[in-house]
Amino acid sequence: MSDEVRTTTAPTDWSALRGGAARLGLGCDYNPEQWPREVWREDVRLMQEAGLTFVTLGVFSWSLLEPEPGRHDFGWLDEVVDLLAGAGIRIDLATATASPPPWLSAMHPETLPVDREGRRLWPGGRQAWCPSSTVFRDRAVALTAAMAERYGNHEALALWHVSNEYGCHNVPCYCDTCAAGFRRWLEQRYESVATLNDAWGTAFWSQRYTGFEQVLPPRLAPTPSNPTQVLDYARFSSDALLDQFLAEKQVLREVTPHVPVTTNFMTLSHFRHLDYTRWAPHQDVVSTDHYLVATQPEAEAELSFSGDLTRGLAGGRPWLLMEHSTGAVNWQPVNPAKPRGQLLRNAVEHVAHGADGIGFFQWRASKAGTEKYHSGLVPHAGTDSRPWRDVVHLGEVLGRLGEVAGSRVEARAAVLWDYESGWATDQPSHPSELVRYGEDAHAVHAALLHRGVAADVVHPGADLSGYQLIVVPTVYLWREEWTGPLQRAVEAGARVLVTFYSGMVDENDHVRLGGYPGALRSLLGIRSDELWPLMPGETSTLDNGLTGSVWAEQLRLEGAEPQACHTAGDLAGVPAITRHAVGEGAAWYLATRLGPADLDDLVAQVLADAGVEAPVPAPRGVEQVRRIGDGTSYLFLINHGDGPVSVPVTGHDLVSATDVDGRLELAAGGVAVIREGS
Repeated sequence: MSDEVRTTTAPTDWSALRGGAARLGLGCDYNPEQWPREVWREDVRLMQEAGLTFVTLGVFSWSLLEPEPGRHDFGWLDEVVDLLAGAGIRIDLATATASPPPWLSAMHPETLPVDREGRRLWPGGRQAWCPSSTVFRDRAVALTAAMAERYGNHEALALWHVSNEYGCHNVPCYCDTCAAGFRRWLEQRYESVATLNDAWGTAFWSQRYTGFEQVLPPRLAPTPSNPTQVLDYARFSSDALLDQFLAEKQVLREVTPHVPVTTNFMTLSHFRHLDYTRWAPHQDVVSTDHYLVATQPEAEAELSFSGDLTRGLAGGRPWLLMEHSTGAVNWQPVNPAKPRGQLLRNAVEHVAHGADGIGFFQWRASKAGTEKYHSGLVPHAGTDSRPWRDVVHLGEVLGRLGEVAGSRVEARAAVLWDYESGWATDQPSHPSELVRYGEDAHAVHAALLHRGVAADVVHPGADLSGYQLIVVPTVYLWREEWTGPLQRAVEAGARVLVTFYSGMVDENDHVRLGGYPGALRSLLGIRSDELWPLMPGETSTLDNGLTGSVWAEQLRLEGAEPQACHTAGDLAGVPAITRHAVGEGAAWYLATRLGPADLDDLVAQVLADAGVEAPVPAPRGVEQVRRIGDGTSYLFLINHGDGPVSVPVTGHDLVSATDVDGRLELAAGGVAVIREGS
C-alpha cells in the first residue's frame, strides 16, 4: 500500500472556511440539486441570516456532474458556487466520488462490493463500490481532476472534501478483486509465505500455505476464521480505502497545492472499520462526523469521547466537525428529536473538545430519499419554527465564541485507544463475549468527565510524557515498543490505570506467554495464572464495598499492593484492584468490571493519587474543559444534570455575553464559556 510523503508545504490553514482567524466556522452540507433553482437565492439569504460561514457542496453529485462517461455538466454547480461567493460564504467542495452513478456499475459490475457470504451488493443505495477496484479509482480520479481544474482557483473554495464517510457501507468487501489486493498486501507485509505462516499460526487446524495464491479473504467458513487472518484483513481493508483517498488527494495536491484537503472521519464509538491513526497524518485538516445514539445511556458523554478522540487524531490541534444533526436522525429504530437547549449544548460541547468549526447534515431537510426524515437546519416546517429559531440563536452564540478559535484544550489525563486492538478483541473464541472493545474506555472516560477532568484520547504510540494520569482500558493487542514509553512516564511520576484484558497479545494476536497480562506484568507488579470470567449476571463483592462483574482473574502479587480483594468463593482473598509503586509514579490494575458508581469511586482515588483536579470545584455532572490560547484561558462549563448548579468562577461568559463575578448560576442543561479573569 502506498504511503504519501508529507511535505512541510502542505496547506493546513483552514481559517478561510471559518470566515477568518478569529471566528468559529458554522456550516452544513448543501444539496441544491435536490431543489428547484428558484429556491437557491432564498437559501443563500437564509444562510446569511443564520450566520453560516461555509457549506459543503457536491458530496453526492457524481451522476449529475458526469451524466455519461467523460461528459461533464458543471453549469448548475457553477451557478451555485457563484451565488455563495457573492454572499461571502466559503465552500468545502467535495470531489463528488462518494457514490458512483448507475452507469458505472452497469458498465463494470465487477466494481460492486461482495459481502462475506458471497452476495453482491447492488446499486440503489450509496457507496456501492469495491474498495480495491482500480476501475472505480480511475473514474474517481478523473472526476476529481476535472473538479480541480474547474474550481481550483475559485475565490470561494476554502477546502477540498474527498469522498465522504469512507467505509461506512462497503467494508469489508470479500470479492475476487479484494482477494487479489489482499494477497499483494500480504506479500508486501510478510515478503515470504514462511513468515506469513508464522504470523498467522497456520500450524493450527492444518492451515499452512505453500504459496500466496492460496490465501483468501476470511469469507464465510464452517468455523471462526483464523484470528490473525481476520485482523490482517481489517488492516488491509482500511489501507485499501486509504489508497483510494490518497489517489484523489494526489490529483488535488498537483492541481491546487494551495488548498487544504480533508475527508470526514466517523469517530463514533460504534464505527471502527478504519484505522484513523494511519489516516490522520494524511489530512491537512482533521474533520469528523458525529451523531448521538438514542439508546446510549449517556449519549453526550460519548460525544465528549468522540471529540477527545478526534483531537487526539489531530495531534491536539483544532479540528472540524463536518456533520452532526440539528434534531432527529433517520437511521435508528426510533429517532427522537433533540429537546430544547440540546442543539446549542451539543455544538458548544464539540467546541469545548477542540472543534473550531461546527457543521451539520444538512441545509434543508430532504423531501425525498432515504434520509428525508433526517433533520436539517431548515426543517420541513420552514423558518416559522422552533428548530429554525434555535439555529439562528446558535449562529449568534458561535459568533460570540469566535475568539476561542485557535486555542487548545488543556488535558492532564490520557485515555489510550487503538483500532487494531479493537479488531482483535471483538473476535469470537475469547474468554468472554461480554468484553467488547471500547466499553471500558468509554466508562473510564465518562467517570473522568463526571469529575470535571478533561482527557486526551490518544494512540498508545503517542507521546505520553506530559500526562499525570494515563488510562489503558482493555488494550488487548499491545506492541512491544509501547511498553518502554509508558514505563518511563510512570517512573517520572505519572499514574497509570490499566483495566483487565490489556497487554494480552502481540501484533499478530499471539498470546504473550508467562502469565497475564502479558506485556504489562512487570509494570503492574502482578501475575495472573488463570482468567476467571464471570457469567452473565454474576457478581463478586470486594472487601472495600465495591462490586465486580464480567471479569476476574487468579491474580497474585509480584511487587504490587492489594487495594481490594474478592470476598467469596474460589476467588476469596484474591486481589481485584492493585497498586504498584514505580519510580516516582504508580501503576494501578483493575481486574474486574465496576458499575458506574463504583468506577467513579475508584477513579476518584486514582485522580487523588495522581494529583489531578478539575479546573474549579463543581457538582458532579458538570463537564469542565479549559482551552488556552495566546495567554487567555476559556473555561467551558456544561451542566448535564437535571437541576441548576452554582459554580465558583470569575470572568466573562461569552455565551450569555455577561460578566461573572465570583459565582455562576448554571441552569439544567445550560452551557457557559468563561473568559477567565476578565
